[in-house]
Amino acid sequence: MVQKVTKAVIPVAGLGTRMLPATKAIPKELLPVYDRPIIEHVVREAVAAGMTEIILVTRSGKEAIENHFDAHFELEHRLDRKGKESVLSSIKDILPRSIKVSSIRQHDALGLGHAVLCAAHLVGSEPFAVLLPDVLVLDRTARSNGYSFKSLADAWNRTGVAQIMVEPVAMEDVEKYGIIDTANQEQDFFTSFMTRGVVEKPTRETAPSNLAVLGRYVLPNQIMNLLENTPVGAGGEIQLTDALNVLAEKGDLGAFKTDAATFDCGNKSGFLAANIAVGMRDEVTRAYVQSRFNGLDRFSEQ
Repeated sequence: MVQKVTKAVIPVAGLGTRMLPATKAIPKELLPVYDRPIIEHVVREAVAAGMTEIILVTRSGKEAIENHFDAHFELEHRLDRKGKESVLSSIKDILPRSIKVSSIRQHDALGLGHAVLCAAHLVGSEPFAVLLPDVLVLDRTARSNGYSFKSLADAWNRTGVAQIMVEPVAMEDVEKYGIIDTANQEQDFFTSFMTRGVVEKPTRETAPSNLAVLGRYVLPNQIMNLLENTPVGAGGEIQLTDALNVLAEKGDLGAFKTDAATFDCGNKSGFLAANIAVGMRDEVTRAYVQSRFNGLDRFSEQ
């Protein structure tokens, strides 16, 4: 019987250098995408998929991320006294009270694999999810079964096979991503299928497909043992991809192809696009933006 995944590891120890100077004093994970911080969007995604424990892999200077999910009694009291019930409800009990949030510090920036390994003692012997907070996954509003990540978790719960979420990218962009090997077989959207491994940033000529890993994983506990024995790779870091490829060699790595829109909020272009995409889902905001930006050319000339 497959053990259901309920724990999610979210690495938040990055310095956010691509978003400077905005991230000089503010963790990049707390920059807002429309009406809430990036990290809250990602944590809500995890909770909607059935996660009941959120494990933040953090570092010094990132305490504000943990504080965001804690109660702020003075602020709540003031809002309550002023009758601002709508605003109060948006900050009170951001997560259901049954959800546990814990954290562990990563002492040095030694890669995603090392960040995941830092959470080993909190994960215990259970399977777990990994969500990268830089990536916003925006599913289609018309999709009846909710989040892509929920379907990814469901694929693990059905099969017990490690799952990574992937999306199609233009062939001229494959060198920016980890690309999966599909053995040249066509794959449908919103389905899980077996993959032969991940190639980091291949050239157009050597890319085994155009399906890129986008920062959502559900992994068996054995990945921790693999990471402990993974030698330091590119950039002096422990690469999660190396451990994933060991699973692939054993026939134990699945991939899930999503049709969601995704945004890399770790860079300025992706962050701006994410704000526009989420904001345009609100009717009032959409009407305002359309009225204010009728004739965008004039802004580029100033």
